[in-house]
Amino acid sequence: MTRDPMAFTDRVTASSTKWPIEAKRYRLVISRACPWANRTAIVRRLMGLDDAISQAVASPILETIAGDAHWVFSDDVGGVDPVLGVHALRDSYLARRPGYDGGVSVPVLVDIPSGHLVSNDFESLTIDMGKEWVALQRDGAPDLYPDALRDEINAVNESVYANLNNGVYMAGFAPNQQAYEGAVRRVFAELDQLEARLTTRRYLVGDSITEADIRLWPTLVRFDAVYHGHFKCNLRKLIEYPALWSYARDLFQTPGFGDTIDFDHIRKHYYYVHSGINPTRIVAVGPKPVAWLTAHGREQLGGRPFGDGRPPGPPLEKDRVPQIG
Repeated sequence: MTRDPMAFTDRVTASSTKWPIEAKRYRLVISRACPWANRTAIVRRLMGLDDAISQAVASPILETIAGDAHWVFSDDVGGVDPVLGVHALRDSYLARRPGYDGGVSVPVLVDIPSGHLVSNDFESLTIDMGKEWVALQRDGAPDLYPDALRDEINAVNESVYANLNNGVYMAGFAPNQQAYEGAVRRVFAELDQLEARLTTRRYLVGDSITEADIRLWPTLVRFDAVYHGHFKCNLRKLIEYPALWSYARDLFQTPGFGDTIDFDHIRKHYYYVHSGINPTRIVAVGPKPVAWLTAHGREQLGGRPFGDGRPPGPPLEKDRVPQIG
């Protein structure tokens, strides 16, 4: 089975006592293809941490180094990240732990002065940006993980992760028919439950965007583009779910969500890198993304996207993605 380079095989997280909260000290490394990294890019935008935490985007095409596929910065000038000064993300892992030979995943937070990996724990990174970086957040930043809703958010996240976020990968990389069919059934059972839940409410938990939406949406936005065909999750398309499809468009059109998405980057990575699934490496050209800009009508369900807060401003010029049109 092809090893998924997005898999978190060795999570590393450091305490804030050793790695203090400081503006411009850290660099967030993401891939536009990776749904786990997409979460951190969204929260960085929603919290207004664009200036405080710089962002590096790895190439969608991985490079084989020492027999393993690695995230590299081949799209940057000279093939080197201009801030970290490295070609491959593995160098940040090695700086933190010399001799490290485990998996290298995104997203990661890197300490710029030392070049050391601070954390690659995708779950703690989004929570920390919301709760630990308060002093550097913008005015009007939303509370994505309110105390009163945490139990419900955690329960929703647990089900979505097991059956959908990770479920599409279990289907795509299934070693046999039985494993594949079991994973696909769980994926669509979860989608069916989410469709029912979102038919009568605008957001997953409460009346504004929370961590639950942050964790579900990156999978939905990739579903028809890559999971439906490439991972064979093809019982239905996202566009065949009225509530889920309108919910996904609602968030896509919300500042901080759609402005983190590059569909060409997503398709190129999945179809080209997963050669065990797609040995020809022919990259699909569709579906065309213009439908993401159509009216969704979710306002009639009420709710306030940012709660008592306000939407973020436009992304920094260097962080902008290609426009749909």
